[in-house]
Amino acid sequence: MHGGNIIANVLQAQDITHLFTLCGGHIAPILTAAREAGIRVIDVRHEASAVFAADASARLSGKPGIAVVTAGPGVTNAVTALQNALMAQSPVILIAGAAPTLLQGRGALQDIHQQSIVKPVVKKAYSIKKNCDLAPVLENAFSVAASGVPGPVFIEIPIDVLYEEELVRSWYGTAGAASGSHRIRAKIMRWYLNRHVDTIFSCDLQSLETGTVDIRRHGISNRQVRKAARTIFSSSRPVMIAGSQVMLDPGMIPQLIKAIEDIQVPVYLTGMARGLLAEDHPLLMRHKRSEVLKRADCVLLAGMPADFRLDYGRTIPSTATLISVNRSRSQLKMNRKPDIGIHSDPFLFLHALSGEFSRTKISWISWNDDIHTLQVEREQKIIATSKEKTGYINPLHFLIELKKHLGEDDILVADGGDFVASASYILHPPGPLSWLDPGVFGTLGVGGGFALGAAAARPGKTIWILYGDGAAGYSLMEMDTFARHGIPVIAVIGNDAGWQQIARDQVEYLDDSVATQLTHAHYNHIAEAFGGKGYEIRNPRQIKGTLQKAKKASRKGMPVLVNVHIGTTDFRKGSISM
Repeated sequence: MHGGNIIANVLQAQDITHLFTLCGGHIAPILTAAREAGIRVIDVRHEASAVFAADASARLSGKPGIAVVTAGPGVTNAVTALQNALMAQSPVILIAGAAPTLLQGRGALQDIHQQSIVKPVVKKAYSIKKNCDLAPVLENAFSVAASGVPGPVFIEIPIDVLYEEELVRSWYGTAGAASGSHRIRAKIMRWYLNRHVDTIFSCDLQSLETGTVDIRRHGISNRQVRKAARTIFSSSRPVMIAGSQVMLDPGMIPQLIKAIEDIQVPVYLTGMARGLLAEDHPLLMRHKRSEVLKRADCVLLAGMPADFRLDYGRTIPSTATLISVNRSRSQLKMNRKPDIGIHSDPFLFLHALSGEFSRTKISWISWNDDIHTLQVEREQKIIATSKEKTGYINPLHFLIELKKHLGEDDILVADGGDFVASASYILHPPGPLSWLDPGVFGTLGVGGGFALGAAAARPGKTIWILYGDGAAGYSLMEMDTFARHGIPVIAVIGNDAGWQQIARDQVEYLDDSVATQLTHAHYNHIAEAFGGKGYEIRNPRQIKGTLQKAKKASRKGMPVLVNVHIGTTDFRKGSISM
């Protein structure tokens, strides 16, 4: 028995069914023990994809996602994905290998000071030095990752803590009786090494037991709930924005929908909340958010800060009453101090608030009608723009056609700039937790990993990756992972031969397209090279038939890539964020 077995036992006790990794000698005992314990080991082609996959799995399951990477470059490759999980408030546990305890700082293979690199991008970082700590540290990591404001946790485990004791003693040359030189120096060194190994293996692994994990929950103040209810009752133009934090407990989604319906306030959904309400739901608003907010006299931010998406709070008029509820104290007051600030779980707050409304029915019919008028105007503009002539295929036209092929249980993974942002206006997520984008960090490269995480958390669902051609370059190698593990995703690349979101404004402001140009590459050949199926669409007449073929191939268990050559429009002109 070795340290990897203890890690696998804890993961089993926490109902973890899969983990994501890229192999390495430092972590091999974890991977072999996990597979022996019946935990699915999904190996990727880049460590960032492993952490992105754990991130997506956590968002969809409500349980911390697990990634395991080797020491040194394995850890540094994962840093961007860790930062993304931190800002997206996703509970991820990254377990990493490390150089042997006694050789750290002495030039060992892949030995760097991992803690100093990782600490700024995680909630907590642990370094295990002896086998006694394996179970309690990992159990504590589950608690920290999921409690309060969720986020990633890092655990480094030196290679000599993971492998079997007898093997480690042979590495250190401490096995067997002393022989050879009786010089004092040699005796002292042997005594020191034996003492060190004794410390590493000070616990009998057979006797180690897994325990329960305590997740710290937020409370709710009934007084604040009543105060917020009175404020909303007295308003004539209220608006709610529900962010990712309302979705942290997937099992509570039906109660969350009912709460929003009881409150009856027009609502915009952002982040992981997208898809919570059906596309035709009378309370759901999708367009002209800034314009609506400027007319509002009461704004409820549920699990979303006043960051760049709300123009740092300037979108909300100073005359409007701002009610904000957030798990994070810092985000609660970010850029704009709320009139009513509630440091709590947004779901618990909305659930309690709905109880006040169920006793006092109220609606804002005239205000709803005004907002719906704006929604219709925007939809008409989108349809008109989709009919404009462009080179190849108008991207809006393609997205409108793609929408017809989405199933009610499908999951959409968004990885790109201009093409994907346009898709967010047109493709309504089919249901709750069916839209995965990186979040506020705006990270490109999440596509392959997110799709893997979604497939593991929601087996049997059809998963679409919406790629910009620039973003696709980060994770197209994961087509190999999809093929090897039998994960039949459908990847759609909006191929406009450039980093269009950047180019549009760069050319206008600086009159130079430097570093923004790509080519209309044959990305579909990559899928074929890895055993998947590739298709290419160059004109509108090919859209329907090709998407039907893609879905058919996916149903047969094959990963698919559809390379769609698109033109450019001014639909998102001026969209660069600062």
